[in-house]
Order: sequence, then structure tokens, then C-alpha cells
Amino acid sequence: MRAASRHIVRELGFMQKGLAGTELSPSAVHTIIELGYGTVANASDLGSLLHLEKSSVSRLVQKLENDGLIEVRPDPIDKRSRVLSLTQNGQNLLDEVEGFARRQLHSALDVLSATDVSQIESGLILFAKSLSTRGERVTDAVPGVEVQEGYRSGVIGSVAQLHATFYSKHYEFGAIFERKVASEMSEFMGRIDNPLNTTFSAYVGDELLGSVSLDGEDLGDRVSHLRWFIVNPRAQGMGIGNLLIDKATAFADDNAFDSTRLWTFKGLDAARHLYEKHSFTLANETPGMQWGTEVIEQEFVRQRGA
Repeated sequence: MRAASRHIVRELGFMQKGLAGTELSPSAVHTIIELGYGTVANASDLGSLLHLEKSSVSRLVQKLENDGLIEVRPDPIDKRSRVLSLTQNGQNLLDEVEGFARRQLHSALDVLSATDVSQIESGLILFAKSLSTRGERVTDAVPGVEVQEGYRSGVIGSVAQLHATFYSKHYEFGAIFERKVASEMSEFMGRIDNPLNTTFSAYVGDELLGSVSLDGEDLGDRVSHLRWFIVNPRAQGMGIGNLLIDKATAFADDNAFDSTRLWTFKGLDAARHLYEKHSFTLANETPGMQWGTEVIEQEFVRQRGA
């Protein structure tokens, strides 16, 4: 990722003196763009957005004003603040920058398929927002990410595929495991209309980022069963797993289940961290073969309202 980022910076000309075909510094070009988009309106917000010190913002604003690209006037509400806006020359420059950027982007993407372009778009959105959210839930900040409850066309196949691909690559699980996930989730979806059962799935467009299900019937005695928790490797580290477990445990509490149980196996440390963060505790572990490969199977339990 770092190598790819350096390559992008070089190829898009960010290391050159003028950015986007201009004679301006990168911070000046970004200022023109953000003012044109209406992202910021004053010098203080501009400094926060571009991560610049107050003195640097003052010099930047002064130069752009002297060049006739922006207009600076006092804020009628807060006299200590200065409102920034583009002049006509600034708007003309923005149009030139936009045209340059579009041509540059099209020349790169025209050689790719529509599927590749869609994957690049989704990946860049997630990556950019993950840099700025600093631990906030990704779905609170990333445009296009949606968490859906219940059945959605294709969810059974997508969940089974994510499970099969991940566990085959990392733990050599085979056809027994894939069949088990697909068949048992198919049976569960036949009962999804029962209000004690639910599935939460996170998507960007049609791509599944993660999913988890709560089965309120199969264990009985007011015990819910957390099943088929999976996060797409492309979205790991983005907060998707934490959000899904949040929703699952809230559902269990809202429906007054006395406890929630899940079965997993030793070695899935990231998942275990999430379970324990949401008050699941290890209740039992023993060697087992239920997924087709011998592992140390683990049972975790969470009590209501924990």
C-alpha cells in the first residue's frame, strides 16, 4: 500500500513544482478546490482541513488574495473570523484544475474494466475515510456504506464465499466447511421472518463488507446463537466488525434473551478481541472436527445486558 501510494503521488505530479497544471503550491490548489466545493468558508476551517498551522494559513490566504484568486472579508457574525470565497479568476482557475484532473483520471481508468474501476472507487473511499475518522465507525463517515437488516438477495452466497475463501487460505478448511455454512445459513434464512432471528450485513454498493446473524430459535430456552460472523479482508480494521457485533448484542438485549452463545476456534485473535470487548467470556474449549479440520473449538457466552 505504501509503495502504491508513492507511485500514485509521483504519477499524479504531486512532487512537481506546480500541481494540476498550475504554478501554485499543493496547499494553494487544495484551497481553491475546497472553497469552490463549499467545504470550508473561513481561514480557521481551512487550517483544520489542510492540517496547517495558523501562520501558514495566513501566508497562504494573503498570497491567494494578492493573486486575485480569493476574496477575504470579515465574518458578519464573528468579527474575529474571516470569510473566504473565490473571485471570478479563482473560479476560472478551479475550472481549469477540474478539467486537468478529469483528463488525468480518464487517461488512467479508460484502460480498466467497469468492475476494476468500481473496486478502485470503493477502496479509495474506504481508505480515505479510514485516515480521517481516526477510530470512529466507518459507517458514520463513509459515503455509500449501508448496514442492512434481514435477508438481501445474494447474502447467503456472499457470506458463504467470504467464509470459504478466508478459512481455506488461512486454516485449510475445505468443502465440508463451505457446505456447512451455505446449507445451515440457507435453512436459517427460511426462518428469518421470525422476529427472534436477524442478520446484519454491511455493504458498499453490492459488495459485502461483513455480516453477522442472531438465531433465536435453534438453542431454545431464551438463548440466542451468534452465527456466521465474517468481515471482508478488504474492510478489516475499518470498524465494520465492531459495528456488527454492537448491533447483534443490542438485538439480543432488546429481545430479552438471557444469554448469547457462539462457537469458534482457538487462534482467531482479532475476533476474540471483539467478542471479549462486548462481554463474551470463554466458557469451554475442546478439540473438535465439526468444521472438517481438527481445531481447538471454543464456546463463548455473554449474559443479558452485560
